[in-house]
This record gives sequence, C-alpha cells and structure tokens, in this order.
Amino acid sequence: MSGHSKWSTIKRKKGALDAKRGKLFTRLGRELTIAAREGGPNPAANTRLRLAIAKAKAANMPKENIDRAIARGAGSGDDGVVMEEVTYEGYGPHGVAILIDVLTDNRNRTLSAIRTLFNRANGSLAEANAVAWQFERKGYIEISAEGVDPDQLLLDAADAGADDVVTGEETHIVYTPRESLAAVETKLSEAGYKITDSSLSWIAKNEIELGLEESMQVTSLLEKLEELDDVQSVASNLSISDEVAAAMA
Repeated sequence: MSGHSKWSTIKRKKGALDAKRGKLFTRLGRELTIAAREGGPNPAANTRLRLAIAKAKAANMPKENIDRAIARGAGSGDDGVVMEEVTYEGYGPHGVAILIDVLTDNRNRTLSAIRTLFNRANGSLAEANAVAWQFERKGYIEISAEGVDPDQLLLDAADAGADDVVTGEETHIVYTPRESLAAVETKLSEAGYKITDSSLSWIAKNEIELGLEESMQVTSLLEKLEELDDVQSVASNLSISDEVAAAMA
C-alpha cells in the first residue's frame, strides 16, 4: 500500500496547481452531483455525499458551488447534462496495471483522450476485469501526523474497525473495508484526529518495483491521466520509492 499512499501525497502537494487551473473544483463538483443524484441531497443519509462535501470544504470550494452541484444532482437547477461513471483499465509502461475512474458526459471523448495517452506512453487499454482483479476497493482516510502518537492511532484505528495503518512523517493513512469507511472516519474524528482526506480508493493487492527511470515513465503517464478533465482518480500497482517521490516533488 506504500505506493498508493505516496502517490496520494504527491497529488496533494500538487493540489494548489490543480485549483489554479480550476480542475479541482470541477472534479469535486461532479462528485457532489453524482453523489446527490444517487443517494439524495441529505448528507446525513448519504455517506458518499457527506464525504464529497468534506473533501470540497477541505479544498476551500465556495459554499455556493457546493450547494449548486448538490442541487444539480437532486434535480433542481438541472442543466440537462447526464454524467456517467466509468472505470477504464489498462497497462502502462513496463506492465504496470492502471485503473482510471472518470465522470463524463461524453464517453467517446473521454475514452479517446485516455487511449491517446496510453499509446504515447507505450501502454495499452485493457478489457473489463483484465486489470481490476489486481485491486481491492477500500476506504482511505488520511490523517495529519501533527501531534499524533502513531502507536495510539494504531490502537484507535483497530478499535474503530480499520484494516491497516501506514504511518508517515506528514500524514498517516488508515485503510478500511469499503463498507466501514464512514463509521471508521466518524470514530477517528470523534477521537480528535484531524482528517485531511477520505474516499473509496483502488488499492493494489501486489505492487511492482521498478528502477527510477522506469518509475518516472509510469508516473508521467499517471500525471497526464490525472490532468484530464473527466478523470476523478487514477490508481496503479507501482511501488513508488522514496527516490521517485523526491524526484517528482
């Protein structure tokens, strides 16, 4: 799971750039709309929406933007745009498995853009379930490490129902069963931990270790995929070393 947590850290540090481009708010707005459309506009009864709102607030998304996205999903203020959730699968350079979650109003456009990036990187798209079996859908909770005793966090996370904890210098990552994400997050928040991110994520069952040059080729593709407007998240089974993380930073 180290590769996933390091990739998340790298993306967080580049979040300011995403915000300047307007892409971060676009992605958060789409997630709010889909969550409200599927589970209703009440966050108390809609776990996915509650997590999306928390993420939007953490990114300093204006309240009117949040409310407008939720209203769109609930059917009021509908602009007639129908968004689809799709997960694309593929293999990047050196056989690294990649999953891409998208929210799109034009599946053909999105697929064409993703295929172009894979081809340019000497990768290829794959059929459904050709890659997904190598991953698990898990809850992902990111906690600020400031003032946190890692040993106590391990105990509290286990009591809350978490599967695993990966500690770090800046953040600690708590992994949960997918169905327990909201419950674990609530218990850790009530225990006083500062949660900086929370979502359902694809976690590789087994990771691939590559050299610096090969890893940079893969992460270059991952970054380009992340930059596509319709892409919500990207996961891979690449084990990102400290050397690679430092080079990307």
